[in-house]
Amino acid sequence: MATPVVLVAGPYADARAAVVRRLLADHPGAALMSSGPPPGAAFLVMELPDTAEPRPFAEALAAEAGLRLTGVLTALDARHMPVDILRADRLPGRDERYVAEVLARQLEYATHLVLDGGDAEDGELSRAVLAHLAPATPVHHLRDGLPRLTGRTVCPRELADRVEPATALLPCEARTGAVTTVVWHRLRPLHPGRLFEVTEELAACSVRGRGRFWLAGRHDRLLAWDSVAGRLAVRDAGPWLAAMPPSAWDACRPARRAVAALDWNPLTGDRVQHLVFTGPDLDRRRIWELLDGCLLGRAEMLAGSDVWSGYEDPFSLVLDADAMLPS
Repeated sequence: MATPVVLVAGPYADARAAVVRRLLADHPGAALMSSGPPPGAAFLVMELPDTAEPRPFAEALAAEAGLRLTGVLTALDARHMPVDILRADRLPGRDERYVAEVLARQLEYATHLVLDGGDAEDGELSRAVLAHLAPATPVHHLRDGLPRLTGRTVCPRELADRVEPATALLPCEARTGAVTTVVWHRLRPLHPGRLFEVTEELAACSVRGRGRFWLAGRHDRLLAWDSVAGRLAVRDAGPWLAAMPPSAWDACRPARRAVAALDWNPLTGDRVQHLVFTGPDLDRRRIWELLDGCLLGRAEMLAGSDVWSGYEDPFSLVLDADAMLPS
């Protein structure tokens, strides 16, 4: 029988350690996993380093015979998380990633989010932020205990479907106190030059921005928007389903086909603008104004994709390199 394993991620060493201690205490026969599974353990807990993103570890564990992933917990310090998700500074040393970028990856991939420390006000603000950034993920406070995790099996492929641009079920528009999520959804392509001109303002106005978008001149490619704390990455996430021959659709994952079906339009297929921005007191009207101004107008639409392919595309430098846009 496969041994259950839980991953504990998060940038806060004290919070991770507290979660690990609780898991070991709550599960008789549990052991801490480091270089390999200790013999005879009935339940394993693997604590990840501060800056580790849990996805590659989860996928590696799923490939190990005799192990069964049952949870990915991200431990968060309730006093610091709402501030750290705003931090646009790089991690120490040679790590090219950003503090807020890593934190976003850790909390959006998790099956459970666990708060530790802080007072009631810290906890309330943290829950409000998490309700927007990861609305489908259960949030617990360590003082209230943790759920039993040994009875379920987590599929890393399903976790990946939640965060990959083509399949992500993005947050809905909402306002919770000072935290706002704005959704922008349209069916016309974006002009590459006009969009490039407003990327800096769009990235800077929100804590987190993500989604999929359709750029004129890249008619068949689904592009991903990924901004955290003012830093923006735009990348090519593969073809739109409508750009693939129907014979290839059966090879796509069910989640991909389901999301495409939700966005499907008889004329454009699953090509869509679906961007979501979260932050304190966002100006919905301004975000919509910026993005609506980048859509192709009627005459540009009638010109067709052959003409669009001739547009100058300032995104080509970053899309070809899969890099961050300059801030």
